Amino acid sequence: MPLRPAEAGLAGLFLSFEGIDGSGKSTQARRLAEALRAEGRSVTLTREPGGSPGAEEIRRLVLEGTADRWSAETEILLFTAARRDHLEKTIRPALARGDVVICDRFADSTRVFQGLTRGDLTATVDRLHDLMIGTEPDLTLLIDLDPAEGLARATSRQGAEMRFEDMGLGFQTRVREGFLALAKKHQRFRVINGAAPPDQVAAAIRQTIATALA
Repeated sequence: MPLRPAEAGLAGLFLSFEGIDGSGKSTQARRLAEALRAEGRSVTLTREPGGSPGAEEIRRLVLEGTADRWSAETEILLFTAARRDHLEKTIRPALARGDVVICDRFADSTRVFQGLTRGDLTATVDRLHDLMIGTEPDLTLLIDLDPAEGLARATSRQGAEMRFEDMGLGFQTRVREGFLALAKKHQRFRVINGAAPPDQVAAAIRQTIATALA
């Protein structure tokens, strides 16, 4: 089935990158944006939580501090608020301009990190998404990696934004399982082997999205 823009009337292409912490998705999203710009394409590279001034403020709330700072229910509300502002201020205008929008995480992260890993809150996440967001990427690239390797990569870089890494290997394992379950459920997912060398991962991504870019 041909890929279509995420919303009727928007001419751009909406790509999201997902994966466990340390999977390399941020690096690959940046590499893809640079490669497409070098080809003369108009690209908006953005991230979640964040991507707009208001959403970046919420990012600091949810990614910094102790692991038990927020309940999963509170996080769902915060992430949805950030996503709504991001959608209004960044994603929709870029798609309307005809940009390729490359987003480092989107709603699937909330479905997994809050909806599945700390109790069954999937219905809550889905209801809020339908009510306040109502948009899905055209194509989602899941960079899959062993959770132990991903956690080792993530913790080696350190920094202030470590709340989810601090939840440990068991949490990251549940996150990976959640993403793979979503990939089986939704046709827009493509699973990429994140254990391969970075150049091979980048090449696999370009081959995977070639039809969508044509």
